[in-house]
Amino acid sequence: MCLLVLAWRSHARYRLILAGNRDEFHDRPAAPACWWPSAPEILAGRDELAGGTWLGIARDGRLAVVTNFRDGDSSKPGQTSRGELVTNFLASGRGPTAWSADVDGRRYAGFNLLTFDAGDACYMSNRSPGPETLADGVHGLSNHQLDTPWPKLSKTRSGFEACVDAPEVDPDDLFSLLGDRRQADDSTLPETGVPIEWERLLSAPFIVHPDYGTRASTVVMVDREGEVYFEERRFDPDGAMMGVSEFRFRTRHN
Repeated sequence: MCLLVLAWRSHARYRLILAGNRDEFHDRPAAPACWWPSAPEILAGRDELAGGTWLGIARDGRLAVVTNFRDGDSSKPGQTSRGELVTNFLASGRGPTAWSADVDGRRYAGFNLLTFDAGDACYMSNRSPGPETLADGVHGLSNHQLDTPWPKLSKTRSGFEACVDAPEVDPDDLFSLLGDRRQADDSTLPETGVPIEWERLLSAPFIVHPDYGTRASTVVMVDREGEVYFEERRFDPDGAMMGVSEFRFRTRHN
């Protein structure tokens, strides 16, 4: 993922509301979200090049999501795929804090990782000292550390806060936020080691470019009784929607 907003234990009905965009090169093969035949406890999209995923949830309600860390040193060749972090957590059967404490971040290029179960949530990055408990409330994450106020994250988070302030949350409203294609003003752009043309392109919540852009938008909502709503919408290089996958299920452990 490259843009993520979430509400953790701050809504009367939902213990977790999460909305995010996955940005990637269009020629990198990926499979739509599904229950994996090879790991039937996991619901996720699949990176068919490296075999991992960017966002997934297990039948017991544990969820994980990873973003790249953009610092000019985030994609060293030969390192383990960051998508493995998500699948390893989901397959582990362990809680977020205990599992995160055993992760060797040196094996991976720069990453941010959020992990959840029914009562615990953890944030970790191999660009910060160590795992930390995620505080209740609304958070945002892009390609820097948690809650770093990059323009597209600040804008999306503001709209998200308004959505989750209501007693009922409409997934279409969250997808509308994720679909914002407006770029930030040059004066507000961060300096992340890429040319200014790419800083502009990457400043939009939803990126449209022939080579690289928003490939999928995902909304996940888990209520306090363990009912899960999961929807993934997929897009082509022109930003046109090309597929939708929707799932509803009850977790085995509330």
